[in-house]
Amino acid sequence: MSEAAPVPLEPLYALSDEALVTRIEAAKKSLGDSCVILGHHYQREEVYQFADLTGDSLKLSRLAQQRPNARYIVFCGVHFMAEVADILSSPDQTAILPDLAAGCSMADMADLPAVEEAWKALGTVIDVENTVTPVTYVNSTADLKAFCGEHGGTVCTSSNAQLVLEWAFSQREKTLFFPDQHLGRNTGYLMDIPLEQMVVYKPSEPMGGLTEQQIKQAKIILWDGYCSVHQMFLPEHVDYYREKYPGIKVIVHPESALEVCQKADAQGSTELIQKMVRESPSGSQWAVGTEFNLVNRLNHEMPDKDIFYLCPTICMCSTMFRIDLQHLCWTLENLVAGHIVNPITVPERETALAKTALERMLAIM
Repeated sequence: MSEAAPVPLEPLYALSDEALVTRIEAAKKSLGDSCVILGHHYQREEVYQFADLTGDSLKLSRLAQQRPNARYIVFCGVHFMAEVADILSSPDQTAILPDLAAGCSMADMADLPAVEEAWKALGTVIDVENTVTPVTYVNSTADLKAFCGEHGGTVCTSSNAQLVLEWAFSQREKTLFFPDQHLGRNTGYLMDIPLEQMVVYKPSEPMGGLTEQQIKQAKIILWDGYCSVHQMFLPEHVDYYREKYPGIKVIVHPESALEVCQKADAQGSTELIQKMVRESPSGSQWAVGTEFNLVNRLNHEMPDKDIFYLCPTICMCSTMFRIDLQHLCWTLENLVAGHIVNPITVPERETALAKTALERMLAIM
């Protein structure tokens, strides 16, 4: 690669979308197989079109493993996704996030100091090391995945959460589940765990706001976290579509509240949502409760079906939305010029422990 000067970002904002598209296409062609672009389902369409591989966060990182010739993994998603790509990739590959501000508000709701403090607090009531299996949703930081790896726990996705929790209970009698309380509660409910045995730990309150009796009786200790997009879906939204379109099918992501999931016909991951809608017959009507970009993409893909966004307010993953044509162009052109911008590097010890947690999950699947 050449030693040209770094490509600045700011001038790119003066260019039209058409000019940016042309430059991105040229940079992609120049990089060839040395670079693979990953596009999450929630990514904005103008960026998504350049993805070599598309999917949910873990699927993308695993697919990237099948591209050993790609020295650069450009993840058009959010920070924790690029961390997983770095953890699972080979040492000679570099994961890159086009905009470091593309984070995840839910992942930010559980940080390592808070989880360690909760683990310590719970330990004053119960023997955590022998009675609690920590499970983190893949939508979490690498150091929390490492925490689970170190304490005999694992990672889950929205599609395998029940399998993972079944495994967790085969190890120990309780589970500390973070950062999304809704995925944990919805999964526990499907496993016939009583709601009173699923308690919410609030890190801002002493002992999480729980009594000793609640902790002792709990089967799942849920972290007080949530997705800002999926919390917007309400039971009355389901009622509205059922009344307006008799016979309509409602499918939602399990990051939605329990009351919403119970009113829906189905709940599932982004992959399952797409599969069910795509395999439905022509003329089908769907109200879909997940991020707007995915729903909008399905709507354009299948004009023979009526596909509605469940919430009357358009809700997008605002942090992922930070990755735009300008940042993608800037990232690729700098690679062409011999400069790596925004590399995501997980420390070696965290990588080893997080990989342990991830490998436990993959062994369960």
